[in-house]
Amino acid sequence: MFLKNMFFYLIIKLSATASAQDADFTYNGFAAAKLRLDGIAEITPNGLLRLTDTRLQDKGHAFHPPPVSFRNSTSGKALSFSTSFIFAIVPRYPDLFGHGLAFVLAHSVDLSYALPSQYMGLFNANNSNSSNQIVAIEFDTNMNPEFGDIDNNHVGIDVSSPRSVNSSHAAYFTNDNGAGFKNLSLVSGKPIQAWIEYSHMDGLLNVTLAPIDIPKPVVPCLSSNVNLSSLISDYMYVGFSSSVGTFKTSHYILGWSFKLNGRAQALDFSRLPSLPHTPSKSSIESWKIGLPIILAILLLLIIIIGTIFLVKRKIKFREVFEDWELEYGPQRFSYKDLFLATKGFTDQQLLGAGGFGSVYKGVLPKTDIQVAVKQVSHESRQGMREFIAEIVSIGRLSHRNLVRLLGYCRRKGELLLVYEFMPNGSLDKFLFNQPQFMLSWEQRFQIIKGVASALYYLHEGWEQVVVHRDIKASNILLDDQMNGRLGDFGLARLYDHGTDPQTTHVVGTLGYLAPELTKISKPTTSTDVFAFGGFLLEVACGRRPIEIRASEEDVVLVDKVLECWKAGTILEARDPNLGNEYILEEMEMVLKLGLLCSHPNCSFRPTMWLVVRILERDAPLPGMSEDFWSAEISAMGEGGFDNIGMSDSSLLTMSACSPSTMESLPLTSG
Repeated sequence: MFLKNMFFYLIIKLSATASAQDADFTYNGFAAAKLRLDGIAEITPNGLLRLTDTRLQDKGHAFHPPPVSFRNSTSGKALSFSTSFIFAIVPRYPDLFGHGLAFVLAHSVDLSYALPSQYMGLFNANNSNSSNQIVAIEFDTNMNPEFGDIDNNHVGIDVSSPRSVNSSHAAYFTNDNGAGFKNLSLVSGKPIQAWIEYSHMDGLLNVTLAPIDIPKPVVPCLSSNVNLSSLISDYMYVGFSSSVGTFKTSHYILGWSFKLNGRAQALDFSRLPSLPHTPSKSSIESWKIGLPIILAILLLLIIIIGTIFLVKRKIKFREVFEDWELEYGPQRFSYKDLFLATKGFTDQQLLGAGGFGSVYKGVLPKTDIQVAVKQVSHESRQGMREFIAEIVSIGRLSHRNLVRLLGYCRRKGELLLVYEFMPNGSLDKFLFNQPQFMLSWEQRFQIIKGVASALYYLHEGWEQVVVHRDIKASNILLDDQMNGRLGDFGLARLYDHGTDPQTTHVVGTLGYLAPELTKISKPTTSTDVFAFGGFLLEVACGRRPIEIRASEEDVVLVDKVLECWKAGTILEARDPNLGNEYILEEMEMVLKLGLLCSHPNCSFRPTMWLVVRILERDAPLPGMSEDFWSAEISAMGEGGFDNIGMSDSSLLTMSACSPSTMESLPLTSG
């Protein structure tokens, strides 16, 4: 084993030594070089390293083949290095050019994730691959405001991001004191010398530029303190990267030298390859004459494209509007206002999504009122006129525990419902999946009473009966005072007091649907009470009515609570996150009331009028008897509760499935 370990140690040591030896190299032209190339990078027949050619929207990379050992094995600090190279950027047209090139230190040469154009072939919209450490000295020929570029002719230091940590205008200095400032155009098409030097003693990174016929200036173009030790790995690849966008530009490297812990060898100008022939002055003059003509054509194209854009924009905001909707003018929102309010219905504005649509946050442009906009498909909806009439009627509801429906908009296959915006979002995020902020029992009980009051108002306190049909924690929204407010009336149905509701499609959420809906398909106030029972249990227990990921015996919440009640330990079903911070009598009342409202036989569910009285302690909670409950369920042929005992036997035959209001009956508590 000792010999085996020694063998691997020697292999690693020899590899590190070989990398260090390879870290001193000079290329006076690249005809015989064995560089690692990818993208559109290539070596021309005369020995030029051409990173990009006349292709558009592309990138090229060239790296010295073995990685370089950049750290001191004892101190772990980055080593000093020096590199010198000569480059040329040759645009196809004098004033239209690509995006420049960069000298690169990279942990990996796999840059497949990188984009061309302003990303230099090194980064992407997410900056870069988080596993690839990159330090680049960019010679940037485009100004990109999104990256904080200072101009379109600058040198910058990039650290794993296209946004430079420091940058300077491309220039050189003829005097030792930096007074003789000379501008240097990176896209002149002429060879330019570049020196990059890093000192591990003071962490100073210097970048110096000069034309090819000028000796190296004493004063660098860019000098910055950079702690490379924290930015690079033990081994890094060194090389170049370049990219182009919509304008053809060639990026060349004529020669390159590099050395660790010393000064890079000077390049031999006599051995450097020549650049391709550049356009003559006469051709440039011809271009200047033709440019105004091209600009005129471009202007005409802009006018045409602008006209097409305006026409498409008008079509984009076109709404569905019929004559019968004129009477709903105040409740009708324009699609353009809602599009602007939600910033185009972007993902950043998305508040939530479910089976019946997505909800977006918005600020109305004319009033600065915050709203929530829900998108609902209405392609296959029948009776749209009647449905809109119901929506407008619901907009007239007024109760402190209801989220107000402000209006609607119709466009193509979309129906948009506009609600008040509730800043604290939906109740479910405070109950499930380990919430960051947990509601106290006092807050939960107040929310329960508020929702019960709102539901009683919908069933009995307004001019028509409103059946909500989708009561659940995710549709209970919290205002800035954490008051519970019932929202999302997209599935609600209205009918007159004393009349029979129409049969409709069964809609709602699994776990909240009353069993009789599968038989009669008529939403009633009693089916709302059933859903409210599930809501009571999920608030008290801190879990959803149905959780597929729970253990087999705990999948259905009402069954879990029922078993605890039968065992005489109903309080064990409470939310364990509450600890002992709750009022025993209130918790027991809510759990039992949840079971009562969730009764599978609609005849035995209380009305919301009675529920409100129980919660306010104005009426006793009906007592529950296991034997009688079991007999009732056995007769129905359905699973559920075992028994419930009530003093007035007339209640057993009364059809609470009908929409008529259940009269208050005295209930025993024994």
